[in-house]
Amino acid sequence: MLRKIEDFQKNWAYEVEATGKVLNALTDASLGRKVNESGRSLGFLAWHLTQTLGEMLGLVGLKIDAPGFDKECPTSAAEIAAAYEKAGKSVTDQIAANWNDETLLQTDEMYGETWARGLTLFYLITHQAHHRGQMTVLMRQAGLPVPGVYGPAREEWAAMGAPAMQ
Repeated sequence: MLRKIEDFQKNWAYEVEATGKVLNALTDASLGRKVNESGRSLGFLAWHLTQTLGEMLGLVGLKIDAPGFDKECPTSAAEIAAAYEKAGKSVTDQIAANWNDETLLQTDEMYGETWARGLTLFYLITHQAHHRGQMTVLMRQAGLPVPGVYGPAREEWAAMGAPAMQ
């Protein structure tokens, strides 16, 4: 659980940048990529990350500039990335304007449970990490280069002249 707004803002800045790198590596053609016929597509996952910023934080009273779940997934990877960037910045702005460290201890009903707002922010971050991981698998299958998030990706190791870890 996060206990300081400053800690969230530092973590969030990194996570938004990392998710942005993944989203900006997508192509329009890759958005339909699925692991199997019944799986979620790469485009769905990217759009879901974008929409969830407004949905989850809307449940705790913040007005995030993000597309609602009623908005269809764009067919343009650049449009998804731009919407995510805008929503990610909106999260930063809304938290800074409306919350303080004490706010993180307040509790809300979230998805049938009671969460402290500091936990909600933690789950927002881990939700992104979870779906980014799914996306990188689909990106590899689609033949896209995968950007490193918590360390160099294979392509980045190669660019540094180092052998990729096996």
